[in-house]
Amino acid sequence: MQTSVIIPTFNEAGNIHELIARVNDALKGRDAEIIFVDDSADDTPEVIENTPSVLPVRVLHRNVATGGLSGAVVAGLAASNSEWAVVMDGDLQHPPEMIPVLLASVMAQSADVAIASRHIRGGSSAGLDGWTRTLASSGAKMLTRAMFPRKLQHCTDPMTGFFAVRRSAVNLSALRPQGFKILLEILGRSSALKVIEEPFVFGERTAGASKANMNQGMQFILQLAGLRFGRLSGFALIGALGAVANLLIMAGLQALGVWYLTSAIVAAVVTMIGNFLLQERFIFHDLRNEGYNLWQRFLLSFGFNSVEAVLRTAALYLIVETTPLHSLVTQAMLIAVGFLIRFVYHARVVYKPLPRVGRVLEPIQDYLPAKFEARDVTN
Repeated sequence: MQTSVIIPTFNEAGNIHELIARVNDALKGRDAEIIFVDDSADDTPEVIENTPSVLPVRVLHRNVATGGLSGAVVAGLAASNSEWAVVMDGDLQHPPEMIPVLLASVMAQSADVAIASRHIRGGSSAGLDGWTRTLASSGAKMLTRAMFPRKLQHCTDPMTGFFAVRRSAVNLSALRPQGFKILLEILGRSSALKVIEEPFVFGERTAGASKANMNQGMQFILQLAGLRFGRLSGFALIGALGAVANLLIMAGLQALGVWYLTSAIVAAVVTMIGNFLLQERFIFHDLRNEGYNLWQRFLLSFGFNSVEAVLRTAALYLIVETTPLHSLVTQAMLIAVGFLIRFVYHARVVYKPLPRVGRVLEPIQDYLPAKFEARDVTN
């Protein structure tokens, strides 16, 4: 097989018939297949399987959407044996007619990645839903290119999800997919990729609903920070949010007349639980299945943080009672001092992978469906 078209789907049943028909027309006479990686809760897999197609079609349904859309793309790349892969959305905002353009361009120029860009001459973002999404997309593009000036010097649209890639150029085991910006993940964790671009017009959605939300925005920020600075940056961001929350809770309780030490204890308990949940979701999500179970991780984290909080509160008392420093200023300094210790403890103890007899772990296994059905569909 020369080409695999990888399409992650989430509740896109209303677009499937037209999508498969247009991909078939675009790749008529080519040695190609379509791989749907489906995380849907509706009847999208059944619609795919019941839609006629000249090209072979495979459906990989994941009951757990590990890594989100990016994880689905990694699962599709892992399931493909083709020389080339084309990644596109299933909502028809990426026109299938662009597929042969991307393939012809990437092959003719001996490149590794051909990107369908909205931001070069001939391209357009007209199909984005409203000015807020347009503004958010433009801001994310500028921020991303500013943080990766060298790796993205030939990429005007790192936010796009429409591109062709030489499969052998991507080291799947190096990827840490999270959220929906898989191209950024590939370019950010790869080196010496030759990148070219072709203009395309981002289409309007005809069925289904946009999946963009605040959660994806948070995942994007953490992904960007993780690519630029590693896991520590995401931990720092959550720690900073926790520190702000800690100080706000403490200040609020003191404003209500609660003693500063009692306020500090309440604030510590609330933020320890909140930080743990955010770390589970965004920072150490790829290590959760490698060691202790959820309750063990919580107890290890909460226990350590409780001891740290007791020591911090004791230090707070001593400093406030013996120096002119304000309690909130002192608390902020103590939180900052404990940050690196907390990170090292969580990375090396709470989320430390544990050996399992007879297990050979591949980093991409978490993103693959535990069980999937592969089916060829022909007229």
